[in-house]
Amino acid sequence: MIKDKTTFALFFGNRGFFPASLQAGARKELKAALKRLGHKTITLALQATRHGAVETPKEGAIYAEFLRKNRGKFGGLILCLPNFGDETGAVAALKDCGVPILIQAYPDELDKMAPELRRDAFCGKFSVMDVFYQCGLPFTALKPHTIHPLSKTFAGNIDYFDRLCRVYNGMKDMVVGAIGARTTAFKTVRFDELALQRYGIATETLDLSDIFARLKALKSKGKKFSAKAAELKKTASWKGVPERAFDTLTKLGVVLDTVIKEYNMDAIAFRCWSEMQQQLAVSPCVLLGMLNDRGIPAACELDVGNAVTMRALMLASGKPPMCLDWNNNYADQENKCILFHCGPVPPSLMSRKGKITDHDILANAFGKGSGYGCNTGRITPTPFTYGSMMTQDGELCFYLGQGRFTNDPIPADFFGCAGVAEIPDLQSKLQTIGYLGHRHHTSATAGHVLEPLREAFQKYLGYDVTSL
Repeated sequence: MIKDKTTFALFFGNRGFFPASLQAGARKELKAALKRLGHKTITLALQATRHGAVETPKEGAIYAEFLRKNRGKFGGLILCLPNFGDETGAVAALKDCGVPILIQAYPDELDKMAPELRRDAFCGKFSVMDVFYQCGLPFTALKPHTIHPLSKTFAGNIDYFDRLCRVYNGMKDMVVGAIGARTTAFKTVRFDELALQRYGIATETLDLSDIFARLKALKSKGKKFSAKAAELKKTASWKGVPERAFDTLTKLGVVLDTVIKEYNMDAIAFRCWSEMQQQLAVSPCVLLGMLNDRGIPAACELDVGNAVTMRALMLASGKPPMCLDWNNNYADQENKCILFHCGPVPPSLMSRKGKITDHDILANAFGKGSGYGCNTGRITPTPFTYGSMMTQDGELCFYLGQGRFTNDPIPADFFGCAGVAEIPDLQSKLQTIGYLGHRHHTSATAGHVLEPLREAFQKYLGYDVTSL
């Protein structure tokens, strides 16, 4: 899913009466450690300042100009303290850096405490954190307080910071597509476009009539149609699906790919009923699941809030997201419930290859055979992170939590794609979600990535977050 790791700008702090000889080793070690972890780096030229580091405001200005010239080439910054470092120069250099900052301080060694060897970066890190706080400059500081770049723990810290940076950079200039009007019955998915725009998220709206017109103009031949048909056949079992429904879904898949590219959409929310069933006699579930697997989050029922959440979850985990209903209790087990939707779960997160079926629930209203396209099956057992978003009083309000999908059985006649979710203290969390006015939907992705996601949201993006 997420193939490109964050490129980091490297900053080296210095304070003259501490050993500057430590700078050369830090430059070499930090760059080598990050390269080994798969990250590209950019670094101020060695000759640009004393030792290529920053101590004074003048040197800070040189570094700030270096960042300005390289704007767009880095997604995060690592402030490295080989010795105590100077907080004044650091503020001058980084006050307008525009990306998350990780502060890393080198540890002292007990057998190297003489004045010519001692670092005192342990204390220097506090000074930098203090003045950054005074100046309102957000930063990230992870445990332990001092850490060597070549340690295993440092690799874990970089993984955390990489996820945080991916969320920050992927959310601040996002385009979400709202395809179709809000389903009349679902006032639960109302949202405020202006609130999204204030946080850098643009909404592109399209009417279903445009989608239907494009679909009807498309012929059942050509490279795009053939490629999409092959992709669909590979994704799931189509046994028993009428050729007409397969043909319509193939065309719809081509049309969705076209408008996503045309409007440069990063995620979409789609009006998936009832016009789809009444006029086209299909349900688009399998197409939405395939988009999710391709890294284009796709929420059903025009839930723009969860489309936005799905993108954030995907950026944090590096894995596909899914939009699910808080759907059923699981017998009398208070910390378990069934999360479900009709079939837009990414195929890669299903326990086995799914089967395309009619929409058994909507068939009650529109008749049998009017909703083929649901990719039915079960969600594979995995730890997961979940969340949702609503707009309120001009703010983006999220909740975030973690749980796991279990191996617990679900009756064979349970329609759609579902999984049993186990979430600690679930009943209290459901009350919190309900009292806050959140949706009947929740978004999820594999893996436990709540912490870097929450920090990116709260500290760097300014969202309102409730942690469950």
